Amino acid sequence: MPEDGNSTSPLRVGDRRAEERPAARPVAPASTYAPTAERASLRGLLGHPRYRPLRRRLLIAVVAGVAGGFLLAGWRWGVTAAVLAAIADTVVRARSHSTVPAWRRASVAERRTEAQLKRLERSGYRTLHARAIPDSEAQIDHLVIGPTGVYAVDSEKWDKRLPVRVQSHRKLFHGPFDQKKRLDEARWEASRAAELIGKDLGREVVIVPSLAIYGPPVPWKVLTVREVDVFDGSRVRKWITKRERSLTDAEIRKIYEIAERVLPSRYPES
Repeated sequence: MPEDGNSTSPLRVGDRRAEERPAARPVAPASTYAPTAERASLRGLLGHPRYRPLRRRLLIAVVAGVAGGFLLAGWRWGVTAAVLAAIADTVVRARSHSTVPAWRRASVAERRTEAQLKRLERSGYRTLHARAIPDSEAQIDHLVIGPTGVYAVDSEKWDKRLPVRVQSHRKLFHGPFDQKKRLDEARWEASRAAELIGKDLGREVVIVPSLAIYGPPVPWKVLTVREVDVFDGSRVRKWITKRERSLTDAEIRKIYEIAERVLPSRYPES
């Protein structure tokens, strides 16, 4: 029995039951029409989605200018009001929006987990981040392959004001909210990834699913709930390394190459 009380073994061949599976995502048919070239015009540029913030800012400036000039009885005051309104809108938008697409910005929880996993590289571990499960909307935040086995880590940032509790090792709650669906998703993601990798590898592969929770205190070290290991996010590295070695360097490299191929990146570079 490991020191942290966790009895889940990465070597155990699981006969997992079929659970709820995320709905398949319809594939949009590829267009057979070549794009037509349009003549550039000021109207066309302003109609482009990229310039929506500019249109919005221009409208705000005009309204503020008209209102300021009318109320303060002077066109100079109107121009001043328009400039100040445009500057204010620029500052507000800069603080609330990012030019980096949302899908390229990892969550705080994912970044914290990634920082821990990066320290495992010199110990022979390899990690794939944000890997999609084909034909579904599911995603494994971090797939770790190393000497002690293969792990699917999903990073969760929860409200720290709500307690985390468990009932009979079968129900996980965050405050009053039952996390059954989230646990089932994590288990299915790992099971499906194991099927895809094992099919290409030619033998069965076991992937241990987990939830790394950040925010509220987790009143245990590692607890298996509905076949998913649940623990405080700060324990990710220890959770992985406190197990017996089960894979050779050659096996790690082979599984990593297959996983990289059969589990595409959720957000590939264009």
